[in-house]
Amino acid sequence: MGTFTIAVLGGDGIGPEVTAEAMAAIQAVGTRFGHTFTLREALVGQAAIEAEGEAISSETMALCQRSDAVLFGAVGGAGVGRPDAKAQPENALFRLRKELALFANLRPVRTLPELLSASTLKRETLRGVDMLVVRELTGGLYYGKPSEIREGEGGASSVDTMVYTEAEIERIVHYAFELARERRKSLTSVDKANVLSCSRLWRRVADRVAAEYPDVTLRHLLVDSCAMALIRQPRDFDVIVTENMFGDILTDEASMLAGSMGMLPSASLGTRQTKHGQFGLYEPIHGTAPDITGQSKANPLAAILSAALLLRYSLSLTDEAHAVEAAVRGVIAAGYRTPDIAGARGRVVSTREMGAQVVARIAGAR
Repeated sequence: MGTFTIAVLGGDGIGPEVTAEAMAAIQAVGTRFGHTFTLREALVGQAAIEAEGEAISSETMALCQRSDAVLFGAVGGAGVGRPDAKAQPENALFRLRKELALFANLRPVRTLPELLSASTLKRETLRGVDMLVVRELTGGLYYGKPSEIREGEGGASSVDTMVYTEAEIERIVHYAFELARERRKSLTSVDKANVLSCSRLWRRVADRVAAEYPDVTLRHLLVDSCAMALIRQPRDFDVIVTENMFGDILTDEASMLAGSMGMLPSASLGTRQTKHGQFGLYEPIHGTAPDITGQSKANPLAAILSAALLLRYSLSLTDEAHAVEAAVRGVIAAGYRTPDIAGARGRVVSTREMGAQVVARIAGAR
């Protein structure tokens, strides 16, 4: 039986609401399997700016460093902060990713038979979709300098800088090949090599790394072609690897295959190993959803499934992760729905009730 410490950063908007249900699921795992989970909460995002003067404090960063993993909610949102303010809620995520060296963001996309009608796509297109998107997380436009608006006599101009080193590309591509080797041995590398120098380097490095994985099939797709193929023939994808911004956009698109962003978890992993597994940060891919904050309408399943990834990757608790995922499938099969997936037939319930249904199944009560 294990003893584990998890830093919990609920953040803004619906972040604390869905994170609370993920915490309840983790504690239910502890009760069923005999583990002890110490969950230490701290502020992040706009909540931290208002209370502590910055999006994430040095004390909270130290808490994350001392923990076995980080469970994260969401930060930012409409009406939160000012675009010209020095302290931006999103800076917390950028700092966490950079200082914790979380270079690989994994976003699994699977369709459930009961939720096929929740998507706007045809059922026959969605059936059997099972892909994993591997997004490089610490390079590209989101981190490049300079990034600024420049005022001049002829008017304002702006610049953003996209930078990737050969080592950064090689690291993430190797990681994706290893994951593809464990799945269906098919890897799609997504770039914009017909326009961007960063993408031409990306493709060159990917081809070189591919020689080390003769058992895995590599294909290249331009990002616009990939966006189309995700809608037209999503079953063709096994593992996708791509740079930071492309991965951000494509996975939001891919979430519609599963019926809602409220169904997609993510794991951000790096090179650090703890005594339990690979240190990581785990969060649902959705945002703060300020339009439904405090109304108990948010779907907590992406946060709960992120907790399952935490159990698997950072704590090496494979059976426990399976138990959480089985509980989520059981809740959906039983017909429980939050408003975002209400298009699929079933009983619409609150955030808390959906979480309680998952917890009951983890405990074996249903």
